[in-house]
Amino acid sequence: MELILAIDQGTTGSTVSIVDTDLNIHAQHDVDFKQIFPKPGWVEHNPDHIWQSVTLAMRGALAKLKRKSPNIVGIGITNQRETSCFWNRKTGEPLSNAIVWQDRRTTDLCDELRKKGLEPQISKSTGLLIDPYFSASKILWSLKHNPNVSRAAKRGELAFGTIDSYLVHRLTGGRVHITEPSNASRTMLFDLRSNEWNRDLCRIFQISVDSLPLVVNSFSESFGKTYGVKELPNGIPITGVLGDQQSALLGQACVKSGQAKCTFGTGSFILMNTGPRIVRSKHRLLTTVAWRWNDVSTYALEGGAFTAGAAVQWVRDGLELIPNSPAIEALARTVDTTDGVIFVPAFTGIGAPYWDPEARAGMLGCTRGTTKAHVARAVLEGIAHMNVEILEAMKKDSKLPLRSLNVDGGASQNTLLMQMQADALNCSLVRPKIIETTSLGAVFAAGLGAGVWRDFSAIEKAWKKDCVFQPRIKSLDRKKSELRWKRAVKAVRLFGS
Repeated sequence: MELILAIDQGTTGSTVSIVDTDLNIHAQHDVDFKQIFPKPGWVEHNPDHIWQSVTLAMRGALAKLKRKSPNIVGIGITNQRETSCFWNRKTGEPLSNAIVWQDRRTTDLCDELRKKGLEPQISKSTGLLIDPYFSASKILWSLKHNPNVSRAAKRGELAFGTIDSYLVHRLTGGRVHITEPSNASRTMLFDLRSNEWNRDLCRIFQISVDSLPLVVNSFSESFGKTYGVKELPNGIPITGVLGDQQSALLGQACVKSGQAKCTFGTGSFILMNTGPRIVRSKHRLLTTVAWRWNDVSTYALEGGAFTAGAAVQWVRDGLELIPNSPAIEALARTVDTTDGVIFVPAFTGIGAPYWDPEARAGMLGCTRGTTKAHVARAVLEGIAHMNVEILEAMKKDSKLPLRSLNVDGGASQNTLLMQMQADALNCSLVRPKIIETTSLGAVFAAGLGAGVWRDFSAIEKAWKKDCVFQPRIKSLDRKKSELRWKRAVKAVRLFGS
């Protein structure tokens, strides 16, 4: 039996799944790791902790498999994007903690770059806006403020990579320093048209191109083979790598132009496949590479809300209103409305289409009659509203109608939230049978690279839907809700400034 081992390296933990070519999950294991918050707005991960979480997840999954010699034909990797790792290219030792995509320490640095008038040049080349979210400002900050990183750079020993590069480095025993376009296009250093690192941008961000990984096709055997990993035999090929949101796009079988998905994870991220066409956004969305296969790139429009599931975690851990995350749905259902309460979940700023890192979360419209149930319902509505403006901008930029939206991720199991989202968007939502589509995308990527699936039509046949949510709210009520939401967003942005 041919099996694929999929590594899903996320923001709070790592999951390893062992899946056959009929998409039956034979084993799966999750391992969380520590989140590090050195200062307000700073978020870090220890690279060794990330690697340990992956190896422990592999060990757990293989133990559950109960096969002495499993026929693993390929390894697929999907990873948290933009998170920046630095290690010594000679020794393989990490030079610092990884700076996580959520980290906002480079806000002032990004403001300086914007004042210099660099955003048009960066946007034209990379499809991105200047923001602390992306890797390049993290690199420049580390070169200026971390002696280990700057010394390694001066000696020509610095290796920079996003999490995919770091995992491939470890899986291959340090033999390979490599990435692929879906991750490279999130660094703010990668040119969308040439499919290469932009040397002018590397000079702006003061990093040597030699420190950056080689960029190869997303589905191929170019990533190397396992070597020196205790949990796996040597010689298993790594055949597919995708950043987590592009992986979810593939896992949702959104392989045709105009198809879109929204992943509800720590944040909520919407991608629309635009095919071979690079769509330049006029509404501050991002243009990114979905994947590259056989030297042909597929592109996507992207908009992300930095906070989605994290807002539910705040209700659980910060406010202690619920014992666990799923309990928010039952609490919110005890009231029919929010009774005028609006919550804007901008804990780490607002992403597309505003890109305001200074905005902060706000709860507006509270009265003495406001209860924890109203708060719970307002949090869910806030998550849904954050996505509306993103999708409206996406439709205008792409000039493609949005007839339905595929949804996935842990929070997509919240039926009330999905109905709220369908109502707010005024379009149907389709939830698949396998909601962990990020891991599924890694399986598809590895299978395409290994030749298990020969084309995208096989991916479409394998994908199965679970249920559809149709909009129920009246148009007038929707317009009133949208107006109140925009007023609330304006308020939290003014407060942040």
